[in-house]
Amino acid sequence: MGTLDDGRAKVQRLLVSGDTRLKQGVATAKVRESYLAALEAAREAGLEDAVRPLVELRLADLDTREAEAPPPVPPAA
Repeated sequence: MGTLDDGRAKVQRLLVSGDTRLKQGVATAKVRESYLAALEAAREAGLEDAVRPLVELRLADLDTREAEAPPPVPPAA
């Protein structure tokens, strides 16, 4: 497998990881970390132009989810 194929595979793994984390209810900071890592991997592989719109959509969705999320319940006294 060539470098470009390796880069694509890494980007795909990171995007899927972020999507899976999101579906499992993992903290949005961890989900965001996966998406930003995918963007960085895309940049390193020369795929940023193709991947950036996908990551931006996912990050915008995270921002919306965070804005709409109810505040955390304070711990019992």
